[in-house]
Amino acid sequence: MNSARLSLSTLDRLPSGVARPRYDVAGQKIGIVHLGIGAFHRAHQAVYVDDRLAAGERDWAVLGASLRSPDTRDALAPQDGLYSLIVRSGEESTVRVIGAVRGVLVAPENPEALLSAMSREGVRIVSLTVTEKGYCHDPARGALREDHPDIVRDLADPGRPLTAPGLLVEALRRRRAAGIAPFTVLSCDNLSANGRIVGGIVARFAELRDPDLGRFVVGEVAFPSTMVDRIVPATTDADRASVDERLGLADAWPVATEPFSQWVIEDAFSAGRPRFEEAGAELVADVEPYEAMKLRLLNGSHSTLAYLGYLAGFETVSDAMSAPPFGRLVRGLMDEEVSPTLHVPGGADLEGYKAQLLDRFSNAALRHRTFQIATDGSQKLPPRLLGTVRDRLRSGAPIERLALAVAGWMRFVSGRDEVGRPIELNDPMARRLRALADAAGADASRLASALLGVGEIFGADLPHDRRFTSAVERSLAELFEKGAARVVDEASR
Repeated sequence: MNSARLSLSTLDRLPSGVARPRYDVAGQKIGIVHLGIGAFHRAHQAVYVDDRLAAGERDWAVLGASLRSPDTRDALAPQDGLYSLIVRSGEESTVRVIGAVRGVLVAPENPEALLSAMSREGVRIVSLTVTEKGYCHDPARGALREDHPDIVRDLADPGRPLTAPGLLVEALRRRRAAGIAPFTVLSCDNLSANGRIVGGIVARFAELRDPDLGRFVVGEVAFPSTMVDRIVPATTDADRASVDERLGLADAWPVATEPFSQWVIEDAFSAGRPRFEEAGAELVADVEPYEAMKLRLLNGSHSTLAYLGYLAGFETVSDAMSAPPFGRLVRGLMDEEVSPTLHVPGGADLEGYKAQLLDRFSNAALRHRTFQIATDGSQKLPPRLLGTVRDRLRSGAPIERLALAVAGWMRFVSGRDEVGRPIELNDPMARRLRALADAAGADASRLASALLGVGEIFGADLPHDRRFTSAVERSLAELFEKGAARVVDEASR
């Protein structure tokens, strides 16, 4: 194990095969505050920023903020914010050191420090990857959950907020009071129409604090929509060991990813932005067609593979894809049930995109765990699967594979795998879902009925559509009776 850490003082010790920042890292000022600085941000948006800093754009460095754990701060602070990006494909891998992140704050420890940073005039963008649950919203309606315990707490003590909506509104209020123009709020999470949804959430929170503040948010704050795409598995000890050997230095928290990266951004910024298009991002007038392709094809397929693959005993997505029935199921889902619902943007190669997704899912070098993707299902089902279900039902089209994916989630929520081992349910609604599942037991009809009654997930319409409920219940009964591997095999023929 290396004793010396990666840091600004040890950059010149890196071997020639490792790319490193070729700009004045310490001399960059903060222009972006990023809420939710996890692995995805560090493998995606921070890399685009790093490219622009390397190209000579100044003062767009990132100050990261964790809304929960100090782990990222504790890992990166001794490294001056530096970390390694491992890009893997097959047996090939490259390592690059990223310098765009100039610090990490931990909101629960010191919300005032984060609010002060967000209120500085030099900060022109506040971006977010807080996951779907971080917006404290009702995913079925896309609206702020005003009864969410964390929202109730932030409204009671608005000067010390801990949620993303609370932090954004308090910082915007302070800037307004100081005569400083508002920053652009740039959501990079997997929410349909994320700019519009997050704008509505933030405006409603502001309105609950002060109606005039709510009007200010609606009238003056930009919320561009985005679509982000890059597969980023959780970092493992093996990743750390591999990077340490390549660097000749210790890196406490590298991130691993695939070669593919896509960022589509609505070009609607109120306070300027880096020239992201020169780093490979697509700046467009309307993100929705790109977003629908990604959410429904990539994320919907990923969730399908996660639940059914986990139940069938596959640890990773690539393991599941190595079984021909799973590959056939996903291809059929994409071709026959998802693609007809899409409005493909001009110039996009839909067939090429789907083929590329299948290749990416099969990249065994990434080790993207099915259990990791299966987390937070209550938040993920509406944008990834249920929007497609509704479109198919409106057109009178079959939904058999979509229903099987939803049933896979229900079987996962039941709490026991196919050999009787407990399944840990990591979800913001875990307690409620587990109580419903425990009361229903292994009775597919009772379990389906109970979970379909969760309006925050399925809304008011789907639980009353017999085409949907019957298909889900039928698939769930087959999963209990036959097991996921056999059901997928039969469904993919």
